[in-house]
Amino acid sequence: MPFGFHIEARSQGARAGRITTDHGEFPTPVFMPVGTQATVKGATVDDLRETGARILLGNTYHLFLRPGVERVERAGGLHRFMGWDGAILTDSGGYQVFSLESLRRVSADGVKFRSHLDGSLHMFTPESVLEAQVRLGADILMSFDYFGGIPCGRDDAERSVELTTAWARRGRDVNGARFNRSGYEQVVFGIVQGAEYPDLRARSLAEIAALDFPGYAIGGLAVGEDKAQTRDITEQVASGLPGDRPRYLMGMGTPVDLVEAVARGVDMFDCVLPTRNARNGTVFTRDGRLVLRNAAHQDEFVPLDAECECWTCRRHTRAYLRHLFMTGEMLGPMLATRHNLHFYADVMRAARGAIERGDFDAWRRGFVDRFERGEASRERHGEENQRRTS
Repeated sequence: MPFGFHIEARSQGARAGRITTDHGEFPTPVFMPVGTQATVKGATVDDLRETGARILLGNTYHLFLRPGVERVERAGGLHRFMGWDGAILTDSGGYQVFSLESLRRVSADGVKFRSHLDGSLHMFTPESVLEAQVRLGADILMSFDYFGGIPCGRDDAERSVELTTAWARRGRDVNGARFNRSGYEQVVFGIVQGAEYPDLRARSLAEIAALDFPGYAIGGLAVGEDKAQTRDITEQVASGLPGDRPRYLMGMGTPVDLVEAVARGVDMFDCVLPTRNARNGTVFTRDGRLVLRNAAHQDEFVPLDAECECWTCRRHTRAYLRHLFMTGEMLGPMLATRHNLHFYADVMRAARGAIERGDFDAWRRGFVDRFERGEASRERHGEENQRRTS
């Protein structure tokens, strides 16, 4: 099946759609579990299927360094290498390269950098990054971009926009925005940068949209900026992107962050938060986060979330998971990961249902209010307990 995106319902600016790839279709809004190194930490592919996941994310920078593009290609591509038959999106690795600071040098040609693993020298260009992603075998490939971040000096933000556009054009002109080298279609998404400057975001949006990519991403966010700033930039960019293409907000975020971005017309998300938090003993529920190591959970013989139908919540209690984390058992992070990924998928399913019913805004207010009230309640209880023991 050729790549496609179809909007099936709208409600107060939010969109319910469906994306089609040669490795299956999936509904939007959608959360993509992060499988940076050809694995989602703490989860098997069967675990991921059980959560409802139909698309995963991999990272070009990390896979380029190990096991290497050539080895993955010899294995038959990422799908066969990791045993996953759903869709895969690969990040360009731009964020990772630019986070190297002293280990990289940027020029108009691309980025020369040293591996954080062994110090070996490499060069990423817009052409080589797309070529690597094609060979890795992903269904959706990301254009190479200059990650500006927030806060960002005006000069650096302008350079980010200039190079992101130039690199997107070079990658598109040389390779095109669609590939079919492995017997299935692979498409390229463009990325909008511009840091915290509305005029630079507008400029980047216009330049990237003019290149007519099959889909678009909003980059340079989720790096510690104020939530209101995140939402303002998301709304500005999403509202200006072509309405018939999927919109992807990169690296975002908490369940509330996702819901607020859906309200602003975003369709796709990824973030390490649910898996990273799970490994550290924090799980998400409809009533906010639970820190499983807290003593308050040691006699709670109830599910993590009474409304959750995940494998963990159907079989285990908060008390049991706390016991696993306190004793250092590897099953604790695994069960917490299954729950968090299922919960994030549940949030996307509930948002889609509200869009289809036409009452998304009311659902959003209810979801956010309940989550934030739960967070505030636990913070109050934590402060009270701290005062009692001090």
